[in-house]
Amino acid sequence: MLRVAVIGGGPSGSCTAEILAKAGIKTWIFERKLDNAKPCGGAIPLCMVSEFELPDSIIDRKVRNMRMISPSNREVDISLDKVYGETENEYIGMCRREVMDAFMRNRAAELGAILVNGLVTKIETGTNRQGPYTLNYSDYSSGDAKGEAKTLEVDLIVGADGANSRVAKAMDAGDYNVAIAFQERIKLPEKEMSYYEDLAEMYVGTDVSPDFYGWVFPKFDHVAVGTGTMQKNQALIKDLQEGVRERAQKRLVNGEVIKVEAHPIPEHPRPRRVVGRMALVGDAAGYVTKSSGEGIYFAAKSGRMCAEEIVSASQGGSKIPTEDDLKKYIKKWDKKYGATYKVLEILQNIFYSNDGAREAFVEMCDDIDVQRLTFDSYLYKTVVAMKPLQQLKLTFMTLGSVLRGRALAPKSYKPVPSTVRGDEEVNKMLAVSTIKGGIKVGKKKVK
Repeated sequence: MLRVAVIGGGPSGSCTAEILAKAGIKTWIFERKLDNAKPCGGAIPLCMVSEFELPDSIIDRKVRNMRMISPSNREVDISLDKVYGETENEYIGMCRREVMDAFMRNRAAELGAILVNGLVTKIETGTNRQGPYTLNYSDYSSGDAKGEAKTLEVDLIVGADGANSRVAKAMDAGDYNVAIAFQERIKLPEKEMSYYEDLAEMYVGTDVSPDFYGWVFPKFDHVAVGTGTMQKNQALIKDLQEGVRERAQKRLVNGEVIKVEAHPIPEHPRPRRVVGRMALVGDAAGYVTKSSGEGIYFAAKSGRMCAEEIVSASQGGSKIPTEDDLKKYIKKWDKKYGATYKVLEILQNIFYSNDGAREAFVEMCDDIDVQRLTFDSYLYKTVVAMKPLQQLKLTFMTLGSVLRGRALAPKSYKPVPSTVRGDEEVNKMLAVSTIKGGIKVGKKKVK
């Protein structure tokens, strides 16, 4: 019987283990932090809810409104009611990763995967990395802080262990560029929290990120406030987080930081994603999209596709798949999603390059055709071909927006106004306190 170790218990690892366990394949899933709260916006597309049978209980908020905020503080509302009509069928799910990940991981365990609360410290890969593979790991299931040293021999390994993947190192998968995500979870007063009832905000500008965006996403009883940037700008990350705080300070007034998080995020697929009988999925493989920074759906999907290939090639676990068998998963993945990654990379290079381009990007988001194309591709992972007149319109609109954006790009950045309090009241509150806890920020005068 085939023996498979899945290293990492996030969405990619859990979905891998679930499919393997359903097929009756002997499967171990390793996760060191069973309560891990990854610093992540936590937004999932609607198609993921149905495709992966996720219950309402793991979804904190069903967001139907997005607000894009440009460097000059132009605000563009993007409403699902406007795009699809006033129904409750479409929404963006907002989740806490520790809740969603635990559900998916436990479901795999209930189906027969052996869940190990352990940290893999060394992988012996055999001759020419062809296996069999020996895992050396620390088992923390007893509650001992040091863990108990153990070993396990398996025929195949799936690396679902994130951007700093130990499996990737063992298989010499090659390096890739990474971005750094930084996030603070902030509890807000009741008035401010009600504003974010079903609304998520995205801020763009050099002050919040030179190559990405800042966000304020609603959760169960708090908001996630964060930013991301390429690793080369890592030293700036706290200044960029301060930029998000400054821009949103009148909407986050009297907030209290309850958690600070940071994590690397891959920016493109690794050079090698299958070596021998080792395969990478999720962040370990580099499946986070540019422009949007979406990774949860693609992590889960890659885990499922990889596992399905293992089940098929092993004939339900009766034989050991070859390296060529595993590479079929890569070919199918690249064929299905390769173009999506490339298009989003081009969009990021164009619209996140400077503040003029960011102004143009936000202006374009006000167009209903752009909104429909964006939501169709995000919510349902479908791309509908544009009609010739739509293409022509989008081309001229892009050129016009870019020209206007250069004129509108600000020389300095100002806080957006509160939507639930008068300016005088907010300024009085800010004079006493802005946000309690979290990163240390400089004293800046409220404008």
